[in-house]
Amino acid sequence: MKIYVDADASPVKEVVISVAKKFDLQVVLVKSFSHFSNEETMEGVEIIYVDTGADAADYRIMQLAKRGDLIITQDYGLASLGLGKGCFVLHHMGFAYTNKNIDQLLETRHLSAKARRSGLKTKGPKPFTDEDRNKFRFLLENTIREKLTNEKNLE
Repeated sequence: MKIYVDADASPVKEVVISVAKKFDLQVVLVKSFSHFSNEETMEGVEIIYVDTGADAADYRIMQLAKRGDLIITQDYGLASLGLGKGCFVLHHMGFAYTNKNIDQLLETRHLSAKARRSGLKTKGPKPFTDEDRNKFRFLLENTIREKLTNEKNLE
């Protein structure tokens, strides 16, 4: 299993890398060239840069991800595609995207975009807190443990 992170605006990259090391998993950070950095990559972490187009990172993640991989994103469209491919998909606010909740999330996104186009002001996301970070870490660790346990039981 690999962990793919839609990394341009992700506030949990460090958490993902830390947890992945604990479980000896590979992390792939997908970023646009506008976020290019000469920072040295850590062992077990690969950085892939893509064009700055609106969905370039999403398309690259979907090109690379395989059934059973883990995707971290706040993009509902990417989450929907990942679920369709058999991936596990988590949001940095500490919830898992599922086949049961994705339709409602996409509908809410659509209605908000429609309201903004008609001139209504909508609230942006709440600030990301340490509590949010801890909630995400807990979800990520439990998701990985559950997946690894299921894999061992299938052997």
